[in-house]
Amino acid sequence: MSQYEREKQGTNQICGVDDSCCVYKDPNQSVEARVKDLLSRMTLREKAAQMLTIEKTCADFSVIKDLSLGGFFVAMPYHYPDIIDSPTDLVNMMESAQNEALASRLGIPIFCCNDAMHGEAMVHGATVFPHNIGLGAARDADLVQRIGAATALEARAVGMNYIFSPNLAVMRDLRWGRCFESFSEDPELVRSMTSFISGLQGVPPEGHPQNYPFVGGRRKVLGCAMHFVGAGGPEFGLMEGDTKCSFSDLETIHMTPYLDALARGVSTVMLSYTAWNGIRLHEQHFLITNILKEKHETYECVGWGFVISDWEGIDTISDPYRADYRYCVAASFNAGVDMVFEPYRHEEFMDTLTSLVESGDISMARIDDAVERILGIKFIAGLFEHPLADRELLDTVGCKAHRDLAREAVRKSLVLLKNGKDKNKPLLPLDKKAKRILVAGRHADDLGYQCGGWTMTKYGTSGRITIGTTILEAIKEAVADRTEVIYEPDPSPATFDGKEFSYAIAVVGEPAYAESKGYNTELTIPFNGIDIINLVCDNVPTLVVLISGRPLVLETNLLEKMDALVAAWLPGSEGRGITDVVFGDYEFQGLLPVTWLKKAEQLPMNYGHQSYDPLFPLGYGLRMGPNKCNE
Repeated sequence: MSQYEREKQGTNQICGVDDSCCVYKDPNQSVEARVKDLLSRMTLREKAAQMLTIEKTCADFSVIKDLSLGGFFVAMPYHYPDIIDSPTDLVNMMESAQNEALASRLGIPIFCCNDAMHGEAMVHGATVFPHNIGLGAARDADLVQRIGAATALEARAVGMNYIFSPNLAVMRDLRWGRCFESFSEDPELVRSMTSFISGLQGVPPEGHPQNYPFVGGRRKVLGCAMHFVGAGGPEFGLMEGDTKCSFSDLETIHMTPYLDALARGVSTVMLSYTAWNGIRLHEQHFLITNILKEKHETYECVGWGFVISDWEGIDTISDPYRADYRYCVAASFNAGVDMVFEPYRHEEFMDTLTSLVESGDISMARIDDAVERILGIKFIAGLFEHPLADRELLDTVGCKAHRDLAREAVRKSLVLLKNGKDKNKPLLPLDKKAKRILVAGRHADDLGYQCGGWTMTKYGTSGRITIGTTILEAIKEAVADRTEVIYEPDPSPATFDGKEFSYAIAVVGEPAYAESKGYNTELTIPFNGIDIINLVCDNVPTLVVLISGRPLVLETNLLEKMDALVAAWLPGSEGRGITDVVFGDYEFQGLLPVTWLKKAEQLPMNYGHQSYDPLFPLGYGLRMGPNKCNE
């Protein structure tokens, strides 16, 4: 009989769960001592289960207890309308999952995790902050840290103790469908945005060991630096593509933000779907073990944290996808992966991993190293002492203070690209007391498109999908009571018949998308946006507000017709942040975090390239007054 079979039959006979002799249950003991004690009591199968994160839909909650699972992920909470209709329902579900984990043989708490790309945006009513590209335009590390702290509170409120954020990829090609998840094409700007981690997890006190994880109490949450490494630089901008570059370029362009994240005490790092020079990141022993772990680690036992795969990320090692699953598991763990995000096939994973250990293809030392790291983070985060949510935090979900913070972020993220056909006659700020104004374009009154992807669903969608203020609603609030606001999502020549408009605001942009659904080789304005701009600009002085996750192509003749142009990125739930600025209550502050191309044929083009010939360069941004530019 194999070790695995013996353990499967006799798990409940293993000694060591009596509280009186359990070092791991004593909060006064060191993390290292607690990890060592708990590891000594675990079976191979329990260790394998700690190395696994599953998705809610794949199994009954009893699996959490039966296997003693490591992580439990809720992809899109409101896909379970029979269970979840509010943040309270979600925290109830997460507590049920945690209670199952606590009822397992050793009572190891589970990671309760979800995606939080721009706030807890998968939760209805939560504050939806601007996507990272907008925060990169704001260039305010303190603001980003405060957003991290607000996100941590709302995550904890709904029962999450571990969120997948921030994305520290350095975008290098606008065709890439995840551009909006990146802060910038500039590695130094991305590095400054790692302050988000200090907001999520807290700021380590003076004397805290370098590169050692830190979580500052029950109002903080475990973060995850994504997606190591080179995710923003694949050839042709392809999702799951190949980043082809020297190690020197990989290190100086793509890697430095992750090293800054380690210095801030980040708990986990998630790997990229991409390859580096033909070898998938999930099997890159050199990058995962030699560089990320050994080069930057100081503690012998727990180290700096653990490495987690992306969603079914280890499956990408095989070509075709998942063709040799046994090889995928062996290659990824031997490369240094500690936890797999295997949402739907937990039984196959458990059987495969234990079999690989039995056969010697994965050493027990590698298993123990991975589990030590995972358990260490659970102890550091205080999950053994405080595994359940603090329900008093429910009032923070979508609270006024957080919405005010999001509104501030919108104001600071806006980039003014043009103001007046004549530089001495600016259109902005707009007159709040104008007699009649036209608001055009479907994006003016579409909260879903305003928020973008990773809002309620992975790809996002149109419509009033959560709680927030659209740009149209914000305009109506901002102008004088006597000002007539006429809204036309798709204006026609008849819109202007017999009407005299003081000015127009045309709001156009991209649909919601994420990942491969955002791949775009043309980067033109969709939804008839060019025709709307042409028509409106031909009839009335016009401010164009562009809602997008990246720069889009603006032909010269189209740009010349506009009286003013603002890049608003994907501002999230607080549309008032836009009207705060365009009506002059606040000044424009945003600077381009990415190069604005002239035409798609220039791609890829980044600052410093020999053939650098942008429409607007990295760092460009006007102020409201005439001829005031800060580049």
